[in-house]
Amino acid sequence: MGPSVTSRLLAETDPATTGIVPDGWHDFFVAQAGATAALAGLVFVAVSINLERILSFPRLPHRAAVTVALFAGILLQAPLALMGDVTLVAFGALVLGIAGGIEAFVVISGLRMGRDRANGRKELQLAAMYQLALLPQLVGGVLLVAGSGAGLYWVAAGYAVSTLVALTNAWVLLVEILR
Repeated sequence: MGPSVTSRLLAETDPATTGIVPDGWHDFFVAQAGATAALAGLVFVAVSINLERILSFPRLPHRAAVTVALFAGILLQAPLALMGDVTLVAFGALVLGIAGGIEAFVVISGLRMGRDRANGRKELQLAAMYQLALLPQLVGGVLLVAGSGAGLYWVAAGYAVSTLVALTNAWVLLVEILR
């Protein structure tokens, strides 16, 4: 005997067993992947053009690496959401893993750089900016793992903030460094 109507309906609406891309999210993740790939390419060009100058400042290589990492997080996550058989829970776990890995990279590489007593306030502001970029993705991942579709909105917010932070860093690496 086949599954009952009730169990089929539950399976169709249970976020743990349905696909990730409901109602319009497909276009969002496609746009994110494409736009982020283009922006990441521009950052590589900016770093290539100004590499010698970036390396002459002790903190700018870290800033460039964080910028690439923020874009990489989106580039790794967005295509995973487009896989037809991934569930919200599975996508949440992937988001947590990727954003958590980037978070660890940002914190560890920041600690390895050491403190800059002359620019302590600016250094603290940058660290806060990086945490603000990754926090919504982590919250979104937790919500998705818990089975809440609201996590998609947190992930989207995380993409927006990560993009803004990465663009700010890209501006410094491309324009401000030449002043």
